[in-house]
Amino acid sequence: MAPTGCSWFPVTLERSKKGSFKFVRSSSSIAGSSKSFSFKKRSTEEKKALIVCFGEMLIDFVPITAGVSLADAEGFKKAAGGAPANVAVGISRLGGSAAFMGKVGKDEFGYMLADILKENNVDNSGMRFDPNARTALAFVTLRSDGEREFMFYRNPSADMLLHEKELDVNLIKKAGIFHYGSISLIEEPCRSAHLAAMDIAKKAGCILSYDPNLRLPLWPSAEAAQQGIMSIWNQADFIKISEEEIEFLTGGDDPYDDDVVMKKLYHPNLKLLVVTEGAAGCRYYTKEFKGKVEGIKADAVDTTGAGDSFVGAILNSWGSDPNLYKDEKRLREALLFANACGALTVQKKGAVPALPTKEAVDQFLHQTTD
Repeated sequence: MAPTGCSWFPVTLERSKKGSFKFVRSSSSIAGSSKSFSFKKRSTEEKKALIVCFGEMLIDFVPITAGVSLADAEGFKKAAGGAPANVAVGISRLGGSAAFMGKVGKDEFGYMLADILKENNVDNSGMRFDPNARTALAFVTLRSDGEREFMFYRNPSADMLLHEKELDVNLIKKAGIFHYGSISLIEEPCRSAHLAAMDIAKKAGCILSYDPNLRLPLWPSAEAAQQGIMSIWNQADFIKISEEEIEFLTGGDDPYDDDVVMKKLYHPNLKLLVVTEGAAGCRYYTKEFKGKVEGIKADAVDTTGAGDSFVGAILNSWGSDPNLYKDEKRLREALLFANACGALTVQKKGAVPALPTKEAVDQFLHQTTD
């Protein structure tokens, strides 16, 4: 597995007069200060398979001990996070071609994240560094069952401040698939940059991939979240959504009802809609067929990044097989592989550190499906 650049260190939370927290770490400075990295020109075939992931990249702080509150945690493991960045690394770990496009702070954490992408063979030439805003942080509370809750520090963070003029247009045009979430739709100027990037990708003939990745506390209101997420819904070629997100977006409808999915969420331009059900597996919907692929049992330590690992696996398969969504047998095989990626990811703490290689997934499937 490629190195992640992530490590353990104790963090002490100190309450400021305003009631917020700051952290004090005892480790030495994090190595790496390069802003961007050059990559060799790809062949025509590789350009078609390039998957550009747009959005946020941040630092996750995960408690060393599960089942405790942030206030009671004695220390944290720091790891790279942010759903689009996780997907990019996931694709690369599986042998695919991926790039990340987004903004981080011109600070120690921002440079660390750029280095982690480089170490994982992700093209980071589309990254931008803001000298006036910090890299976003997220403290993640782990329950005893591995499920998590988030507390974000981004007021505003650098990822929210990406401008349209900072987009690497040529990088987008090289992509075969352009992937994004909804967090980059919450605030300007990033929202306008996001919409412009989608437009460039669509006109260049890219497959548009959308994982809403609902983080309700980041939105001004539930209504704003629903409207924002649905505002770009009909433009996507591929959408991955969870049971909870179906319930939220449909106003409480049954997320297991195929009619709800097809009538309220499937749209005419959609090639593939996948509903993830955690350990239970996933459901898939196309114009021609629908079905379910059972999940693979795993002992969950931390579910952070499991959905991103799943998405990375599907996009990697799609990148090398453009007609994947038309062949149910091949699609089911790809979804089983993606389920295995998710199952492996939940067995380790942190998102990027837990993303599996193709070899690890193949071995896991061999052990669990025999």
